[in-house]
Amino acid sequence: MVQQLCLWKWFTVGTALAAVLAWALAQNDEDWQYEDCKLARAGPPATIVPIDEESRNGTILVDNMLIKGTAGGPDPTIELSLKDNVDYWVILDPIKQTLYLNSTGRVLDRDPPMSIQSIVVQVQCVNKKVGTIINHEVRIVVRDRNDNSPQFQQEHYYVAVNELTPVGTTIFTGFSGDNGAIDIDDGPNGQIEYVIQYNPNDKTSNRTFDIPLTLSGAVVLRERLNYEEKTRYFVIVQANDRAQNLNERRTSTTTLTVDVLDGDDLGPMFLPCVLVNNTRDCRPLTYQASLPELTDPVHVNPISVTPPIQAIDQDRNIQPPSDRPGILYSILVGTPEDYPQYFHMNLTTAELTLLKPINRDLHQKFDLVIKAEQDNGHPLPAFANLHIEILDENNQKPYFTRSTYEGFILESSPVGTTISDNRNLTSPLQLVVLDNDVEETKDPQLHLFLNDYTTFFTVTPSGITRYLTLLQPVDREVQQLYTFSMAASDGVQESVPVTVNIVVIDANDNTPTFSNISYSVKIYTDMQPGEGVIKLTAVDADEGANGQIVYEILAGAQGDFIINKHTGLITIAPGVLLVVGRTYALTVRASDCAPPAQRRSSITTVYIEVLPPNNQSPPRFPQLMYSLEVSEAMRIGAVLLNLQAFDREGDPIKYLIQNGDPQQVFNLSQSSGLLALGKPLDRESTDRYILIVTASDGRPDGTSTATVNIVVTDVNDNGPVFDMFLPRNLSVQEEEANAFVGQVRATDADAGVNGQVHYSLANFKNLFRITSNGSIYTAVKLNREVRDHYELIVEATDGAVDPRRSTLTLAIKVLDIDDNSPVFTNASYTVCVPENLPPGTVFLQLEAKDADLGADVNYRIRTEEAREHFALDKHTGELSLRKSLDYESFHDTEATFTFLVEAFDSKGTMPPGLATVTVRVKDMNDYSPEFSQKLYRGMVAPDAVKGTVITTVSAEDRDPPGTPASLVRYKVDVVQFPYSASIFDVEENSGRVVTRVNLNEEPSTVFKLVVIAYDDGDPVKFNTTMVEIVVLQPSVIPRFTQDEYRPPPVSESAPKGTVVTVVTAAALNQTVVYSIVSGNEEDVFAIHNRTGVITVKKPLDYERVQSYELRVQADSLQVVKSNNLRVPSKSNTAKVFVEVKDENDHAPVFTKKLYIGGVSEDARMFSSVLKVKADDKDTGNYSAMQYRLIIPPIKDGKEGFVIEAYTGLIKTAMLFKNMRRSYFKFQVIATDDYGKGLSSKADVLVSVVNQLDMQVIVSNVPPTLVEQNKDQLIGILERYVQDQIPGATVVVESIGARRFGDGYSEEDYTKSDLMVYAIDPQTNRAIMRNELFKFLDGKLLDINKDFQPYLGQGGRILEIRTPDVVANVKKQAQAVGFTEGALLALAVIIFLCCMPAILIVMVSYRQRQAECAKTARMQMALPAGKPSGAAANNLYEELGDSTMRGYAQQEQQQLLRPSLLRPEELSMESGIDPGQEYYGQDYYSYEHGYELPQYGSRRRLLSPSGMYDEYGEVVVESDGGYYYSPHGPAAEEWAKKKRIKLVVDPEYETSSTGEESAPDSSQRNRLSNPGFQANGSSNVYVAQNGSVVRTRRACLGNNLKVTSPVRLGKQFKKLDKLAVTHEESVPLNTLSKGPSPGDKMNSRPCSVSFSSTIGAENVVTKAGAAKLKSTDEQESVVDHEEVKEPLESHSEHTQSDEEELWMGPWNNLHIPMTKL
Repeated sequence: MVQQLCLWKWFTVGTALAAVLAWALAQNDEDWQYEDCKLARAGPPATIVPIDEESRNGTILVDNMLIKGTAGGPDPTIELSLKDNVDYWVILDPIKQTLYLNSTGRVLDRDPPMSIQSIVVQVQCVNKKVGTIINHEVRIVVRDRNDNSPQFQQEHYYVAVNELTPVGTTIFTGFSGDNGAIDIDDGPNGQIEYVIQYNPNDKTSNRTFDIPLTLSGAVVLRERLNYEEKTRYFVIVQANDRAQNLNERRTSTTTLTVDVLDGDDLGPMFLPCVLVNNTRDCRPLTYQASLPELTDPVHVNPISVTPPIQAIDQDRNIQPPSDRPGILYSILVGTPEDYPQYFHMNLTTAELTLLKPINRDLHQKFDLVIKAEQDNGHPLPAFANLHIEILDENNQKPYFTRSTYEGFILESSPVGTTISDNRNLTSPLQLVVLDNDVEETKDPQLHLFLNDYTTFFTVTPSGITRYLTLLQPVDREVQQLYTFSMAASDGVQESVPVTVNIVVIDANDNTPTFSNISYSVKIYTDMQPGEGVIKLTAVDADEGANGQIVYEILAGAQGDFIINKHTGLITIAPGVLLVVGRTYALTVRASDCAPPAQRRSSITTVYIEVLPPNNQSPPRFPQLMYSLEVSEAMRIGAVLLNLQAFDREGDPIKYLIQNGDPQQVFNLSQSSGLLALGKPLDRESTDRYILIVTASDGRPDGTSTATVNIVVTDVNDNGPVFDMFLPRNLSVQEEEANAFVGQVRATDADAGVNGQVHYSLANFKNLFRITSNGSIYTAVKLNREVRDHYELIVEATDGAVDPRRSTLTLAIKVLDIDDNSPVFTNASYTVCVPENLPPGTVFLQLEAKDADLGADVNYRIRTEEAREHFALDKHTGELSLRKSLDYESFHDTEATFTFLVEAFDSKGTMPPGLATVTVRVKDMNDYSPEFSQKLYRGMVAPDAVKGTVITTVSAEDRDPPGTPASLVRYKVDVVQFPYSASIFDVEENSGRVVTRVNLNEEPSTVFKLVVIAYDDGDPVKFNTTMVEIVVLQPSVIPRFTQDEYRPPPVSESAPKGTVVTVVTAAALNQTVVYSIVSGNEEDVFAIHNRTGVITVKKPLDYERVQSYELRVQADSLQVVKSNNLRVPSKSNTAKVFVEVKDENDHAPVFTKKLYIGGVSEDARMFSSVLKVKADDKDTGNYSAMQYRLIIPPIKDGKEGFVIEAYTGLIKTAMLFKNMRRSYFKFQVIATDDYGKGLSSKADVLVSVVNQLDMQVIVSNVPPTLVEQNKDQLIGILERYVQDQIPGATVVVESIGARRFGDGYSEEDYTKSDLMVYAIDPQTNRAIMRNELFKFLDGKLLDINKDFQPYLGQGGRILEIRTPDVVANVKKQAQAVGFTEGALLALAVIIFLCCMPAILIVMVSYRQRQAECAKTARMQMALPAGKPSGAAANNLYEELGDSTMRGYAQQEQQQLLRPSLLRPEELSMESGIDPGQEYYGQDYYSYEHGYELPQYGSRRRLLSPSGMYDEYGEVVVESDGGYYYSPHGPAAEEWAKKKRIKLVVDPEYETSSTGEESAPDSSQRNRLSNPGFQANGSSNVYVAQNGSVVRTRRACLGNNLKVTSPVRLGKQFKKLDKLAVTHEESVPLNTLSKGPSPGDKMNSRPCSVSFSSTIGAENVVTKAGAAKLKSTDEQESVVDHEEVKEPLESHSEHTQSDEEELWMGPWNNLHIPMTKL
């Protein structure tokens, strides 16, 4: 049972499993039908593809959608279509499952206005088996291309910049935001950057301005502006996008106009101004005036000055005009010095007035310097000279020095020629006229006048000597003598007339003239030689040699005839046999006898025929056949041939054309036989003529014939002729190149090349072409929409050199095809639409044109959002409102609508045209102005003047502020009350009611005036109000006691409340109140309204305002209270003139804080160094400066510099020899009021230089021109030096003629040498010459360019060279080499000759060295005496080292070498560094490889004293030796090391009196030391116990025995520290001074060389050999190998140049050479 149950259970489960498996298999068989329409690819369901904008039509978007199923074939399983394909941009190929771009007739544009950034379509797939639908999304992303250029929003940009704007200032930011350029591309293609391009029409614009931040477009000033040089710049600004490919970047440009505004950078200038060449500087100007002596000022004031004194500010266009400064005039200085007693100049008008009469016996003239300055304190005044001549009293007549004058003038003289005083015309005729009222050396300024011939002659207007000049040409043949009288007048007196005779000298201005052009003469064979043929006569109107005629035969006489050169008679030459029938043509010339260069002549022809005495033969032609060629262009009447026959009997001959001229083209003279052309020739009709010509004397057998063969030659007299039967109206289809248009043909009747025809086009050569056979084709594709008709001119020319042309005009019509889209008349439309217009209102007419023919243009709105507000008629293009617009609905945004409209051709295939429409909603005028009162009242005086304010009306408009509708203005209604409107008016903007005229109305009269307030809205709205004006009674109008008040001047330092004056007015039974109505705009003064007291309310400032003109008004209190108005009239106003008195409230101000100058070493006393200047805003004496210097004393209480107290010119007061590279700093103080007022100070730096610091700038202009422009040229040089060394100053040493040649001994005054040097303010010394050369020579081209305006055309720097002295020293140094051989040979000879003497001297010298060594050993052990006085203070105390104080004056003097200055000579701050090393080479050139001195080193100089105590002990050691110890036996270990072993030579042992035994004293040098007392006494000895004992006494004087061991004292205890160095040797007489009690031990070694003298010899220590050992075993040793320098003591004066010579670059060894 259980088994059955289990079996049943398993059977049931198996059956269920089988059923499930069968159902699953069946289900799988049905699912394959649903796979169709699904994507066969993995990934996102949407297909995303990119495409570039403007891609071509048909571009594949998706190559295969990969959708399962088959859409084509006989049994398709799916069906594909596009859904949501807006604007049909996508085309689907269902079979290939490919998507294409559809841009037919349009462009896929990502940029506005289309802004197609992506296209999204659905590919719908229908499963035909099961009917399911699946949509597959395809997203097409449109990628941007850089297809749009940046577009500036404005055509031009403008900015105004003041010329004083600093460099680096941003002057224009107008390209920021939407004001600059906009690029509608995306990403970098739409980012804009700005750069400035070169403008060929304004070449300095790109250099003057810059855009450093290209993205912002901010324009920055790069160079300083100058309004006087350039007032406007045209800056070309380029905007380019930032496309990644630089070659694809697009650009556009605009022009930024920069106007330079005038700034106050120039001072005034006097007029008239005559500019210096190539500068803006005026030439010095002198004004002239003259005054009669002893004249009352009333009669001459104001003094007439020529030209009138006037100065203007050179900055003439400062804006606004109120900022333009005024000009103040004053007399600065003058001679004679008492000029202020006689003359005064008005401060503002420059009017010159005479104060009192002038006696000419005291003053004959005044020379004044006048100054013009701006009233704003500008620091650049202008100066001019004023010369005033004092004239003698006019009580005498002018007079001529001669009573008659005779002058001469050549008749051919040009206008302006001066009359001469002799016939040779070598000197002018001088008319000397004098006036005893005026000095003989001065121009009497007389007026000379002629009584006749004033149109021919004139006299010079000024001068003591006058000259006559010619006004118009004279002709001797017309008039030879001019006589007239002349007189002179001084304005009061007139001279006695003088007679002037002007003789006109003949000029050869006429040509000899024959009566006939030619003459004909017949002669016979029986005439004899010498017999006359004809007499010729010529006439010449000139006189003298110019009219004398000479005849000569030039040609044709053949030796058979001669002519008398004086009579003109032609005769037969001797020996001549005449031949019958012979003819002659004699060319005869008639010439005058003027000089060859002026000779004139004319010629004539004499025809002579020889006849027989008797003959019966017929006439004979010279030839039987004549041939000639005649051009068909020959003129009618032209003589072609002379066919004259000859008849021996002389019978008359008759000529005829017998045959060959039926048309009578030719004319033959019957009598003369001349053949001429009678009619025009035409080669094209007849090209040859054969004429038979006869000549007959009338007898039957008296006829002869000749043949004339005439060939007519061709000329190009026919032009090509077009064939008019060919068509001239042609057509061609547009957009076809090389299309055949038509053909032309032309012929030419001329022969040869004249008949060859060539074709060309006269116009449209770039559109059409023509072949040699006349065929015409299009050269390019034509565009009918650009031009549909052409008038083509075809030109045919022949082949002649000067070809003839013919033209033919062809009419060519261009046939149309459909190739254009409609185009709106405007790319964008902007229209302003008033708000609240009703719907349907048409406000804009759009129009688009399709250039194609037959187009049907329709319109529609493309932007969807705009269609709810606007409607566009599709046929007419009328844009209208769908609903009313409301301005107030736009709250925070601009009230505008912007949308796209399109126009398309309904019959065409081209894409539509687009345009942008911007509709601005205009706010309408909703409110009228409203007055604050319905009625206004006012009062007026019966005699009120024009412009008197009566009352003020006021109205407000509630329209939005800032709009035109809210702007209220006023006017008078002239209709209602016309009389009131004629005498009253209202100011348009302020609403003040004023009088239009000066009133004269009856009191108590009441006037009514209607005032209109209106706005500027659209439409204009207005409102009115009434104004009642009452004319007051005169009794209630106060009257002032004075019309003008002129109180005493008020000090500018007057405190607040100071009473200025009191004004008084009164009225009948009225209380008067006062007020200031004008002139007190700054509220400087106050007036008490009841008392009329005017007081100072605010501080006065004379420098700002010198005077005030106040206008005060008095009113009745009753009237004021009743109407709250003041009523001005003629009587109740007065003027108060307040003059401000200047006080000394401004301290002087120097033009510089630091003045830098230089002085040469060889400068003389009182040489000018530099000039300082201080300005003071005060006037008068308060601005008059007195200068003084603050200089510490240099030597003997003297000062190194002085200053001229009133000019500020600093001069030298000492000599600066050997002080190069020193400098001096001091202060200059300026005190105004001539030294009694306020003061200020400035620093002055003067550096000592010589020519080693200088450079010479050689230029090719004269020194005078360089001197004139010195300041400008130095300023240019200084600028280039300061580029390298900021603050450096360039100083001029000299300006002179160019020096050249050997030793620079020659001078050229056409060129100049400018010697300069530069001072570095950091080091206070001159810049090295070589560095200065590098600074200038490297910029020579730029400097020449900057120098050009001042040196003139062609002026330039030729070179920059070293000064003459330096160059000569170098040359001499080089010249040494030429004599080296000779000197060497001479030295060898001298050496060989002197060898014996040298050996003897060497032996003696060795002995002397041993003696000196012994003495030195003794001196080492002995201490020196104390100095008698404390050490003098010196410069070395600056170092703060107490060890320096032991140095005496002489020691410092040595250490300061080579300058050789005492410390007191450097008491002012000096350029000599107390701690630096000085070398002799400092005085020479730093060339040849020598090391430059290192200035500024701080080497400490250790005092030789102070190293040890003054006293010590002699200690005997176990070795039996004597040692000197500084501190005795108990000293410390280091002191033991300082012990020195004593070796005493018995020959020089010290005596009991302290005197040493020594050689003869005559060999000892005498020392001079003013620090020591003479005749002192002291003993020095060694005690028996070994102690060194010294008694006190002063140092020895001049008679000190220098060989005494006491002279060295304890200093020799330091020999272990000493060695020969390159430092200066210290004189021994300065080493005996001990240290001060406060001095500390300084263990630093001191480099000092000692020398002692025995006789005339020296002992010096030597490096290495003279170094003393300081150990216990040490023994003092002195090397005796070198003898260099005698002991020498320096007194207060330094050695002269003769006493000491320095060895140039070797001076660092400090070896003085004494009297070589």
